[in-house]
Amino acid sequence: MTAKSGTTRRTFLTWSAALATGAISCATEEDISGQANTTSLIDLTASEAVSAMLRGDISAEAYAEALVRRCESGKHLNAFINFDAARVLEAARKADTSRSMGAELPPLHGLPIPIKDSINAAGYATTGGTRALRNFYPAEDSPLVQKLKEAGAIVLGKTNVHELSFGWTSNNQEFGAVRNPYDIDRIPGGSSGGTAAAIAARMAPIGIAEDTQGSIRVPAAMCGLAGFRPTLHRYPNQGVIPITPLFDQVGPLARNVGDLALFDHVMTGAPLTNNSTSIKGLRIGVPREYFYNVLDEEVERICEEALLRLSEAGAILVEAEITDLKRLIDLTTARVQLYHVLPMLTQFLTDFDTGVTFDELMAQVSSDILAVFSQLVLPGSELSPTIEDFTAARDQHLPALRKTLASYYHDNNLAAMVFPVAQITAPLIGQNPNMTVNGQSVSFENLISRNISPGSTGSLPGIVVPAGLNRDGLPVCLELDGPTGSDQSLLGIGVAIESILGQLPPPRL
Repeated sequence: MTAKSGTTRRTFLTWSAALATGAISCATEEDISGQANTTSLIDLTASEAVSAMLRGDISAEAYAEALVRRCESGKHLNAFINFDAARVLEAARKADTSRSMGAELPPLHGLPIPIKDSINAAGYATTGGTRALRNFYPAEDSPLVQKLKEAGAIVLGKTNVHELSFGWTSNNQEFGAVRNPYDIDRIPGGSSGGTAAAIAARMAPIGIAEDTQGSIRVPAAMCGLAGFRPTLHRYPNQGVIPITPLFDQVGPLARNVGDLALFDHVMTGAPLTNNSTSIKGLRIGVPREYFYNVLDEEVERICEEALLRLSEAGAILVEAEITDLKRLIDLTTARVQLYHVLPMLTQFLTDFDTGVTFDELMAQVSSDILAVFSQLVLPGSELSPTIEDFTAARDQHLPALRKTLASYYHDNNLAAMVFPVAQITAPLIGQNPNMTVNGQSVSFENLISRNISPGSTGSLPGIVVPAGLNRDGLPVCLELDGPTGSDQSLLGIGVAIESILGQLPPPRL
């Protein structure tokens, strides 16, 4: 266990004995208030929890029981669409039996992990947050879930999403709005809002999300988490309700970068990035014209303070712009997604024997999603891209964008670039789509999508790290994007920057 957490072997043995006798519950922070130098089970990182279970300091069942109790006490956040406590505890007992029989234990032994409900997991419905798929039970796990199970992980239910992953609020009209643990009247971000809310609320230390245009990074930012969108196809994307194969990418949300690195190690077999990269002399780009143009004043303040701390720690902040970035994003991001989503959804519905056609899906979809599809996606709709728009985006503008981004890193000798994930903090649930920021009226969609679009469109690995809380106690986070394929080195940079900026205090439910 790390000295940082204050967790010791003696502490774990004390917990185990107390749990066995029913003397304490580890479901909430208040259960252990007043105890010096200890951390409740729900506060353990994934790495700490797995290490403790592998050594036998705590049982998988005791750990799962603590998380289950936390999930139940946090039901008001509406983080889960499907949650079965009995199934989780049964799987944990099986993990304990394997250990007692001397079996070789896998690297995620006994770790419960919530899964975004757009990702297939056998035995659970994959609803995508939409009515027509309430009764779709996939025949098998997606490759990613299969790898997690082979590594010893336990599925901790399916998490709530923005319907069909087509938005950033997770204000789901079919299954109810997900609520931000830092302020339950505010959104957690989307589309992976349920996973983010669960991790921030200590229902689990790490969870699975998916990012087409910010759906890992926006919830991470709104809920004060670490998040990782890897280079496209670093982790398997099959068995996931799609938008476009050119951008869709699954990835993890956690409370620290070390757990993101553990996930990456399990998924890829690459060496575990457990040491931080030296920040001294590290060249990090700061492209202000595009990413810092219109920021909420508190977001701007916190980000500037964070940049100052990085500079004082020895990082070289390179003020350099990315040529023609806005024009290339305008020609690619939306055109690819809006053209691809109809054929990709249709193919998914058929390939996985959902028993639902695209027309039937649309007939039952919530009114807000239907309005978006009617205006932007369905054939003949007012703003849907033509085949010519899509072909030009895919074959001309997208390669140009990715070449431009590669040149930015190369020409300026950069290890990464840094910027605020979102231009605002979490707005109120149902807030007017037009918001005033620094005296300017800007749509919510533009405020959320602008900064996260280059990374996913350009296939850049991106890590989110918390930078601080604003005056209202809401998280503000930075994103670090590295060159395509630089995932491992970026994880090391993330560990280093997290050590400088620190972690946020947990929300109080």
